[in-house]
Amino acid sequence: MNICVFLSAADLDERYTRPAREFAELLGKGGHTLVWGGSESGLMKVVADGVQESGGRLVGVSVGFLAAKARENADEMVIAGDLAERKALLLAKADAVVIMVGGTGTLDEATEILELKKHGRTTKPVVLLNTAGFYDGLKAQFRRMEEDGFLPVPLTELVFFAEEPVAALAYLEESTGVQ
Repeated sequence: MNICVFLSAADLDERYTRPAREFAELLGKGGHTLVWGGSESGLMKVVADGVQESGGRLVGVSVGFLAAKARENADEMVIAGDLAERKALLLAKADAVVIMVGGTGTLDEATEILELKKHGRTTKPVVLLNTAGFYDGLKAQFRRMEEDGFLPVPLTELVFFAEEPVAALAYLEESTGVQ
């Protein structure tokens, strides 16, 4: 399975890197392919290293202004012209999406895939990996959106909230029928 992971390229502490590395190793050992922003820095590097060292493949989609930070030994690397093209390529190459910790770029990517699902433009499973409670506030906001009638479909049809890496991968494998 090709799993797109939206996440930060920042250098983060152990409470974020340990679960990210754990997820990456599960992905690689499962024979899956990481589809990611292609960066050779921060959390993106941690995940790419873990996948590659565990036997998985790497498909990166960087963007022109970040091409100098792209991983050189990825199995495939595409350089998009802009961020919109990058998101479209990431989603086109993926069978499923995992949202890990990140900043505004990750949030932008997350809301785009959820909006596509809301409108029936994709059926790809989406997991929000809530490492160290990072997305507790967002989870509460999504629930409020649902309760107050802002979501035309149940939240459970848009996203699965996982607290642990193993639960995230199990959900994706079950949802896609890929083991």
